[in-house]
Formats: sequence, structure tokens, C-alpha cells
Amino acid sequence: MSTSRLTLPAGLLAGFEIALLAALGIAHRVYWQGGVGVTYVVFALFLSTNLVICYWEICLFFRRDYIESRSAYWQQQRLHTGKSPALTFLTSKVPLRSAFSPTVWADVWASYSVYDGSYADRRTYGFNVDVGNGFITAIPTLILYAAFTTEFLSPLAAGILGIMFFWQWTYATSIYLVSFFIAKRHRDISRREVYGMILALNATWIVVPLLGLYVSIRLVVDGSYGAIGG
Repeated sequence: MSTSRLTLPAGLLAGFEIALLAALGIAHRVYWQGGVGVTYVVFALFLSTNLVICYWEICLFFRRDYIESRSAYWQQQRLHTGKSPALTFLTSKVPLRSAFSPTVWADVWASYSVYDGSYADRRTYGFNVDVGNGFITAIPTLILYAAFTTEFLSPLAAGILGIMFFWQWTYATSIYLVSFFIAKRHRDISRREVYGMILALNATWIVVPLLGLYVSIRLVVDGSYGAIGG
């Protein structure tokens, strides 16, 4: 069968990309260290997710005009069908040949803009902080992931890098949530959408980085990778 006819739901495709990146690190850790701890698995999944999202955020920048116009489409879809734009996007079929299409993944932001219009407005904090994360943290995320996996950096160097980036993820996400409520964007969506699409999704970028801060400090203080486990 031609690959042009092979499709996967967008959410499953994204999940597969994240799982593949995480599996590479976990497999390496198991092979060379003889095992893997829960803490390492959490970081493997989180850092792999951030790598994928960094790509989406770069698409946010380069497809910003498309997202601004496409946002109206998702608004209309929601009004006419009553269905969640995010769920509709995640279940939409993506040809495998378009697995890395910037336009496909720009639609992540166009559909999310129904819940937070800042992603269809390049003048906002939400838009720019995510674009910044995409361009600035992709390479450090990869280095940190490699360090946690192979221990090629000294614990001191890995710990300092981890403190820098886990702190900025905690801070930036916290400010994003504060700005969302100060701008009163929560009034435009239902309470369920506030909890599900805004608070629950963004909580990961606060809770896991807080754990990362603790582990990174332990790397510096202990002078070993013992806090990561495995």
C-alpha cells in the first residue's frame, strides 16, 4: 500500500513520536545501567514531549498567519457541532507522509486558540513564550535528556543545566496561567474547559519541572546521578 494512503489520528501520531523518543532513552538506560527507575521514566517522557512540542512551537512561529486565519474555522466548527476542537483535531487523520508537516502541527495551536485566543495573536505573552521555548530550549532539552540517559556530563554540569531549565519551565508556565486569568480569558470558555484544557495540560509543566529542580539540586549536592535512579 502506498504510504500516501496510510493515515493515523493526529493524537496517536504525536503519542507515537513521544513514545519512540522516550523508548530510545529507556532502552539505552536499561542496556547500559541494567535497569531504569520511575524518576528517569518521568523525565524521559517529559523531555521527549518537550522536544516534540518545541517542533510544534517552531511551527507556531512560521505558520502564524495560517493559525490566525485557521482559528476562525475552529471557532465555527465548535459553534456548529458543539464538539471540542482539540478532540476533533487529535482524532483527525494525518497521512504518514505529512507526519512532520508544519501546517498539520500548526493546527494544534489553531484548535487550542478556541480555548485561549492568545495563540492566534502574535502580540501576546502566550504566543511569544511558547515560540521562545521552541527555539531556545530544544537543544538544551536534548542535551539534558542525553545527560540523564548516558551520564556523559558531570553531575555538577547536568545539575546546573537542569536547574536553569526546570526553573524557567516552572516560572514561564506559572506566569502564563496567571496572565490567562488576569486577561479574563477563562470567561470565554466553560469551567470544564478551564480545568481540562488550561489547568490540567499546563500543570505538567509545573509539577514535573518542580521534581526536576529537586533532582537537579541533588545532582549538584550529591555529585552523582543517584537521584535519577536506575
